[in-house]
Amino acid sequence: MQVLQVLVSGIAQGCIYGLIALGFVLIYKASEAVSFAQGELMMLGAFIGLGLLTALGLPFWIVVPAAIAAMAVFGMLLERLVIRPILGQPTFSIVMLTIGIGYVLRGLVTMLPGVGTETYTFRVPYKDATLPLGDVVLAVEQLVVIAATAILCGLLYLLFSRSKVGVAMQASSQNQLAAYYMGIPVKRLNTWVWGLASAVAAVAGLLLAPITFVHANMGFIGLKAFPAAVVGGFGSLPGAIVGGLIVGVVESMAGFYLPEGFKDVAAYVVVLVMLMIKPNGLFGENLRKKV
Repeated sequence: MQVLQVLVSGIAQGCIYGLIALGFVLIYKASEAVSFAQGELMMLGAFIGLGLLTALGLPFWIVVPAAIAAMAVFGMLLERLVIRPILGQPTFSIVMLTIGIGYVLRGLVTMLPGVGTETYTFRVPYKDATLPLGDVVLAVEQLVVIAATAILCGLLYLLFSRSKVGVAMQASSQNQLAAYYMGIPVKRLNTWVWGLASAVAAVAGLLLAPITFVHANMGFIGLKAFPAAVVGGFGSLPGAIVGGLIVGVVESMAGFYLPEGFKDVAAYVVVLVMLMIKPNGLFGENLRKKV
């Protein structure tokens, strides 16, 4: 029955990867650029939540929406002030800019006196709670991650399928120029997408923090989320979650069954296998470019 515990742990970790990968995909669909700052945005969201919880003493149920809203505003300001001025430049420029944003955010947090160099525990009402299930004892923290990810995916599905903003975002992601000629405010939508991606990153940070710790380098988990986006197909939102689950489960199983060290490379082995078998990912579109 220990296998079930390892499986649930892998699914929970895969949900975190999938949420960060969602940010990769959202921004890629909006601007055809990859944002390598998603991990640091997740870290910043966790620190904002930690500050609201400990420094201000706000209740946990207020901290969560407040931190998510703060990160959404931060993401929109980031797009408006930093990203938008270089739109239209080569994609490589935007990628390098997002890498720089990640380093700046990590550096700013590290420089906070008495804060950035420490490791913190994120106390939540369900901390260390367990759920006995026969001979298996499951951690409530992991079950909350899985449940929250499922709820968020449902909300995103409703956003993109039932709301005018979501439909406009889909249209803009397919062809920005055509969407612009149809009267869709493409620039404003890009701002909202960055806000949404930052909010999703904050959700991932708030879910991960109780399981691990809050520290300045927790954003490096984004290096595991990127393979998840590749495995699922870089242009697919459902693929990001599925890719995250695959990477999380494979990583967890590798850590349980294989010698030490295999767990750290499992995600990249999965990516290499996927690129050899299906280069566009599980849900990726087969696009052809005329030259």
